[in-house]
Amino acid sequence: MAHVSHGRGDLAGHPDVSEMQARYERVLGGRDVVLVDGPVFLVGLYCAASPWIVHYTTSQPALVLHNVIIGIAIAVLALGFTVMPDRMYGLSGAMCAIGAWMIIAPWIVGTGPDRGVLWNNIVIGALTFLLGAMCVAVASRSRRATP
Repeated sequence: MAHVSHGRGDLAGHPDVSEMQARYERVLGGRDVVLVDGPVFLVGLYCAASPWIVHYTTSQPALVLHNVIIGIAIAVLALGFTVMPDRMYGLSGAMCAIGAWMIIAPWIVGTGPDRGVLWNNIVIGALTFLLGAMCVAVASRSRRATP
């Protein structure tokens, strides 16, 4: 029987080493996005759980459903940014739009929200907007860096 296993040595002699190196750099190039993806995910989780944290489930039922849906959407975007950065960073601008929407949503979706609800959504919206702007900056920088 032929010996087909390779030794555990250096890959320098592999015929596809340059292609593998280029792909590795393309996938991991600009991985400072990890510093943005984690906080985006956490903001999304907090947004989805915020109706129970701030305790407005009975006074603002429409806003409860709204924050749960938007929070899940933000978390899914963050997972997409992490798993498929090349494809998903085109949606970075959507994070800014979601952030702006979160700031004005209590007056549009809610009915007479109190200060806690207002500040909760304003802070979530501002964080989402800022993190979205950071994602846009990272995406534009990585597009400029790759040929």
